[in-house]
Amino acid sequence: MARKRKTRTHLKDQSAQEAKSDSVPKSFIIKHGQVGSSLTQLVRDMRKVMEPNTASRLKERNRNKLKDFLTMGPALKVTHIMAFTLTPVAPSLRIVKLSDGPTLSFRIERYSLMKDVLNTARRARSVGMEYLSPPLLVLASFPPPSPTTPPHLPLLMKSFQSLFPPLAPQTISLSSARRVVLLSYNAESGTVDFRHYIIKIKPYGVSRRVRKVLEGTHASKNTSGVLDLGNEKDVADFLLRARGMPGPDGYESASSAESEAGDDGNAVDLAGDYVGRNNKRGQRRAVRLEEVGPRMELRLIKITEGVPGREGAVMYHEFVKKSKKEIVAQKAEHAAKEKLRKQRREEQERNVQRKKAEASKKDKTRQAENDDEDEEEDEEEEEPDVSQSEGEDDDDGEDDGIGHWDDDENISDTDEEDGMDDSEPEESSEDEAPPPKRSKTRRK
Repeated sequence: MARKRKTRTHLKDQSAQEAKSDSVPKSFIIKHGQVGSSLTQLVRDMRKVMEPNTASRLKERNRNKLKDFLTMGPALKVTHIMAFTLTPVAPSLRIVKLSDGPTLSFRIERYSLMKDVLNTARRARSVGMEYLSPPLLVLASFPPPSPTTPPHLPLLMKSFQSLFPPLAPQTISLSSARRVVLLSYNAESGTVDFRHYIIKIKPYGVSRRVRKVLEGTHASKNTSGVLDLGNEKDVADFLLRARGMPGPDGYESASSAESEAGDDGNAVDLAGDYVGRNNKRGQRRAVRLEEVGPRMELRLIKITEGVPGREGAVMYHEFVKKSKKEIVAQKAEHAAKEKLRKQRREEQERNVQRKKAEASKKDKTRQAENDDEDEEEDEEEEEPDVSQSEGEDDDDGEDDGIGHWDDDENISDTDEEDGMDDSEPEESSEDEAPPPKRSKTRRK
């Protein structure tokens, strides 16, 4: 039997997923400077809103500067930075588009935290799985582009749109649409209202009590998961009795029961399966939006080119108005600054290249000197043998007690035999005769 071939399922469409993740905007939401506990909690709430494409557990230190995040952001593929700070006038928010700008500065006129909004709700709500998918962005009451439209409003709309992933109705999964971020423009006050909602799907065409039976909901004290009808004599008492009206005369009419079911304006036919009980494709359901916070009322103060620390011209200012001549002079001044910055950068790069060339040249020179020294050391190691042999040739006239070798001397056979027999050979001269051999006699 042939062995089944193993397939790597975790590598399928990996390149497509990486390309998709690169196109999704990612953000840092930080606070800088001395801020209070309320503004710190607002930063946490905004991180909750921007999940999952934000650093939810980012921790700032007192020594961290805004420049640190501007430098670190592009390396981590972060596209936006939302920085909250506290000024003497009011809290402020800056939205920075990395890495070339623009930078939008807002003043937070009023705000409410997420816990405050949930405390005012009639029903307590626990955090579920809604934050695993990004929210849907809805822009309301913004004027359409026209010659009479203020030029900063289209840029403001595009800046808000770039904070969230683009919406593709043909490819989006219906079950991933769980939250809504609403940005509403108030033309009279010139402010932008920020709201955050969770989408709720409920049965349509039935009253609240019938919906409880269909959904299987129960009172908060009951933990069995079954609707408690122990105090009712008949199911009609639960379904048709008006609130706070005991007895048979307290039944509500069919028209009032239908009024609780909702109108046709909130009813939709589901285009696909949705989260929740019996929310199947083709079912008619009522759509509700439940606000979970936070709330903010933002006033646009200024729009500048570039990022903080490298800001360019001021594109819009709420309080400072300039004439055409002042705008032209400002543009010329920023162009000159940019030209000077470019020249300094080019000069710095040239200096770096020059220093690198000098360092490499010094390294080559040092390497060549080391090679020459190694060659000289090798030559010195070979020279002592030659000098020693020359010294031996020069000391021909001196007698060191051992004698010297005479190239003209003839060696006899007797001398060779004596040299082989004796353990310590001695050199003999021509004047000395070899000693006589002793004869060995045996004593009888």
